[in-house]
Amino acid sequence: MQRRVRAVGRPISTRLWDIELSGYERLPTEGPAILCPNHISFLDSAFLMLTVPRNISFVGKAEYMDSWKTKYLFPALGMIPIDRSGGDKSTAALDAAEEVLRRGEFFGIFPEGTRSRNGNLHKGRTGAARLAMKLDCPIFPVGVIGTEKIQPPDAKLPKLFSHCEIKIGRPIRPERYRGRGAEHIAWRSMIDEVMYEIRELTGQTYVNTYAGATAETEPTVAGRVSSVSDPIPDITPSPAPERTLTLVAGH
Repeated sequence: MQRRVRAVGRPISTRLWDIELSGYERLPTEGPAILCPNHISFLDSAFLMLTVPRNISFVGKAEYMDSWKTKYLFPALGMIPIDRSGGDKSTAALDAAEEVLRRGEFFGIFPEGTRSRNGNLHKGRTGAARLAMKLDCPIFPVGVIGTEKIQPPDAKLPKLFSHCEIKIGRPIRPERYRGRGAEHIAWRSMIDEVMYEIRELTGQTYVNTYAGATAETEPTVAGRVSSVSDPIPDITPSPAPERTLTLVAGH
């Protein structure tokens, strides 16, 4: 169904919105790859699905399966539902994602786990890095700019004839992180580099807390990590990667 929707929806979307694309030539024409975009609007996955040259499956919140409007449509378009309460249910979603990659397809996952409502770029979760290292496939950071103005988080309908950008960054390959000590340190270092690259693509301010943290759980000192449960299985952060992110204290 995704191929048919893309064939019809891509030309329609380019008439309704000014979607500026860059870096798409970096995407492989065959074989598996993980795409990791920042998440600022409901439209992020839809616009990426319409513009990439191949089918892509995305993780989506399991709550979409509770509505008759989306429970059949979204899985038909490639959505893999994930229960954000964590544990075995979240692991099952990553197992389904692994099957997508083993078929040689694209898999998309928002490393922040949920939408950023304040425009900041939040700390990444390690699910994408785990998959990349297990299956030896690259991660492509994706920078999305302007979709939150087309459809803000609480808006029911998008604004027409507005501008946004989607930028595909350079691939980050798992072999760079092999042999760097404990496995969880390699996962954390890899996803931290992904977040660094996304920040370079979007110009967002990086905040070292998970998206969705409340004011009471966000840090009052720069660099202190909040205590937030992970919708995707995660590991306690390790030391900073080769490149250092500028940290901003939570509010």
